[in-house]
Amino acid sequence: MSGPLDGLIVADLSRILAGPYCTMLLADMGATVIKVESPAGDDTRSWIPPERDGVSTYYLSINRNKQSIVLDFRDEDDLRVVHELLRRADVVVENFKVGGLARFGLDYDSAVQINPALVYLSISGFGSKEGAGLPGYDLVVQAVSGLMSLTGDPEGPAYRAGISVFDVMTGLHGTIGVLAALQQRAETGVGQHVEVNLLSSALSGLVNQTGAFAAAGVVPHRMGNAHPSVYPYETMPTADRDVIIACGNDRQFRIFCDVLGLDGVADDDRFRLNADRTANRAELHPRILERLSQFSADELFEKLNAAGVPCGPVNSIAEGVALADRLGLEPVVSVGEQDDAVEAIANPISFSDAEVSYNSRPPQLGEHSDRIREWLETPAE
Repeated sequence: MSGPLDGLIVADLSRILAGPYCTMLLADMGATVIKVESPAGDDTRSWIPPERDGVSTYYLSINRNKQSIVLDFRDEDDLRVVHELLRRADVVVENFKVGGLARFGLDYDSAVQINPALVYLSISGFGSKEGAGLPGYDLVVQAVSGLMSLTGDPEGPAYRAGISVFDVMTGLHGTIGVLAALQQRAETGVGQHVEVNLLSSALSGLVNQTGAFAAAGVVPHRMGNAHPSVYPYETMPTADRDVIIACGNDRQFRIFCDVLGLDGVADDDRFRLNADRTANRAELHPRILERLSQFSADELFEKLNAAGVPCGPVNSIAEGVALADRLGLEPVVSVGEQDDAVEAIANPISFSDAEVSYNSRPPQLGEHSDRIREWLETPAE
């Protein structure tokens, strides 16, 4: 089977994370992605440790299935090559500073004159209006969006998430926008400018927390691992290590009480309904902790999930990958030719009538420059 995006040509003018993550997803689904890099290369090539064979694992994690060409926009000959690439591309993805590409004739208004059918995705930190001049870094957006005000112990400092969560989220939103614009282009024959930014993605991705403020004027606060609206729904200790208990409804709570031997608790008017449990969690919490201390984390994982109550130990990354493997999700794939392959985390999407590919490992800087130049110099059919 072929990929659902076979034949699509993507000019990837992006670097770091949000853009490259977006274009990797498109490449996994069959698009031909040409990664345009400056002579210095994508910054993430040097973000080490960790590394594999001298190459940053950060770079390796988001650049498979791409071809790399080195082009200096300040060089007239190289700039002509970029313009020809835009002429032949279906999609452009860029995350330069807003307006930064205009002086090279590579901004949307210039590019659409070259190729009216172009779907042009711009990724920024704070949009193209009053926030255009602000540099966009995920950590800054985690702070200013409010996420860090929600993360950490209530009595301790605010914490960042363990990953660049809004870069990834914005990359996903960008992918959705590109696919929607391509669908519209199939009907009209005309491309368009798609814009996403980290702050808007952050506010959207904070879902119920920003929704509480928008709909009711409620400003959420830091609660550690507790949930503001559901209980029990948090990290709790067992005899050996922490687990997550997630009772999303009253039926699950009743089963939870049965498994733990919390007799009569599910019928107590203080705890019977979720709203009551949430309001009276201070009274219920010590009783749950006392019973949890009688179980190991693995024992609870087995017993509660078998009974239909969501539960899981707080794993390391290695344990998380091992669990996915045990569940048959095949989380680790080999990318590239057998003698030059690199292991990577699989694309999470599967299709019944198409395939996701892992044909080529992340490219070396300028690895395909000659081949791409030759193609662009050949008259288009």
